[in-house]
Amino acid sequence: MERIVSQWGTVVETSPPLPFAAGGYYDDEMGAGLTKVMVAIDPPIDPQGLADWKLQTNVWEREAMDLFPGETVRPLNLDPGYITQAKLVLATVKDRDHRVYLHTGIFGEITLSYIGGQWVWHRWTYPDYRTDDVYAFATDCRNRLRAFLKASGAFRTGKKNSFID
Repeated sequence: MERIVSQWGTVVETSPPLPFAAGGYYDDEMGAGLTKVMVAIDPPIDPQGLADWKLQTNVWEREAMDLFPGETVRPLNLDPGYITQAKLVLATVKDRDHRVYLHTGIFGEITLSYIGGQWVWHRWTYPDYRTDDVYAFATDCRNRLRAFLKASGAFRTGKKNSFID
């Protein structure tokens, strides 16, 4: 958390530890019974840095291997992303048909979309992102972003070329 704050801003919200259901994918690297914590940063930052964020978190993951040697090969998994009013995007090093190459071996994935007033998952969305807890956290982040956009005068009202002042 200290590194996140020093790199990107203030932590304004964290989720409680949530079950990380990955169908055994990470068992060999990280062990079973994993949990995850989601973190929201303020102020909002430009999403063009997504690939760079992932490159930085990859460095931190490698450093954690040295800091926390033990039974697992990979003691930490950090997946940076961002929320817009329409989607939750995550960065990854894994290339798949639904991911877009950003740079330096990093891909972006629209993990959730906000449609009709609710979060909607896709065929590729990992099971741990298909939960009410994640939707609630994403909604809080989306609402915080909307308040920021309204306060800055950059909030689109839905009318063509129209913004709320």
